[in-house]
Amino acid sequence: MNLYLRYFDNETLVTSVDAAIDFLSSIPEIGMNPDLEADIRDYVASDIVYPKRYKVRPRVYFILIKTTAATMLDFKQKKALRPGPAAAGADRRDAAVGAVMRLAEVREGWYEGALDFKRVVLIPATGKHEYRDTHFVARCKATSGQDCYNRIVEHLRERVDHRSQFPSAKGKNFRFKYLGMWK
Repeated sequence: MNLYLRYFDNETLVTSVDAAIDFLSSIPEIGMNPDLEADIRDYVASDIVYPKRYKVRPRVYFILIKTTAATMLDFKQKKALRPGPAAAGADRRDAAVGAVMRLAEVREGWYEGALDFKRVVLIPATGKHEYRDTHFVARCKATSGQDCYNRIVEHLRERVDHRSQFPSAKGKNFRFKYLGMWK
């Protein structure tokens, strides 16, 4: 694990915590002291992977980043990125785009759609209304996943209180599967 340090235009990529402390000691404004040195050593020894910034004076910091980059060029070109939350976010976006494309895909036949929505119900004891999470599953003839969603919501709107809330077809509260061609 290497360390990238930057204070304004002064930056370096070092292979040890001692080299990092030597770099910081060479910058007079930082004011290296035993407490700061101990904190840097603790950060480097820990499992923490996010960057750490240290306050030099009000609104002025230096930054310390753990990296697997072997050279400064690799670090600058982001060749040593870990597959962390950002990469997982990209995978989720790709999956979401795939789900939206699947939703619009025209494929006539029988569909089974499951919808979780907020239904308004009357509480007889108090005479007031409240929202209840409701799970609804239906099989219907449709031309696509979006058509299945539209038919289910249209059916429910005729039968539940008009204040009930229906989720988006693109969200996680609507699922569907294609069952086969109709006869």
